[in-house]
Amino acid sequence: MEPVEEETKSGFLFKNLAKGLLWFAVIITAFILLEGYIQDNFMPHIARIQDNPIIFYLIFTISEIVFGLVPPEFFMIVYVLNHLPVSEYVINLTLLTIISYGAGLLGYYIGRNFSKTGFFLKISEKYLGDYQKQIRKYGGYLVFVGAVTPIPFSAMCMLAGSINFPFKSFVLISITRILRFAAYGWMVWSFPNFFNG
Repeated sequence: MEPVEEETKSGFLFKNLAKGLLWFAVIITAFILLEGYIQDNFMPHIARIQDNPIIFYLIFTISEIVFGLVPPEFFMIVYVLNHLPVSEYVINLTLLTIISYGAGLLGYYIGRNFSKTGFFLKISEKYLGDYQKQIRKYGGYLVFVGAVTPIPFSAMCMLAGSINFPFKSFVLISITRILRFAAYGWMVWSFPNFFNG
């Protein structure tokens, strides 16, 4: 029996980047195809959400802390559906980015300071088991993948904290989260207009 070839760090990185782009392509394609239907059937609800920015940002903050329950792109889409001017879109996108980055720092702090508690161990065993070996093996690569793909960023940050990954390196790698929001935010804004003429 031949030994199983171990995945390289660059192979792991590119595989997960490809998965992330595929997931984003699915979201943006669904949005483009369903935009008219959403506008006709859900705009009153979306407008109500947008009219309560505190609730909107609270939902996003909780989502980002609790393993990214809702992909950030859905929050970006709410702004596009409300036809905000580009300047307001950029301001709101910046707020989402700051919240997401802050949630990552909080995740690192939780992992570093509570990783030995029973509660953290239960969460880790139930939700983070697949990533525990990977964080030890890939380290900063996994943090980077979490920052720029749909892999839960907060979970990667907790795991990085739990293994005492160097904080300065963590902060620098996590800055790529900003690039993800900038790139995806631009695509969410531009692609529907491009395809809809």
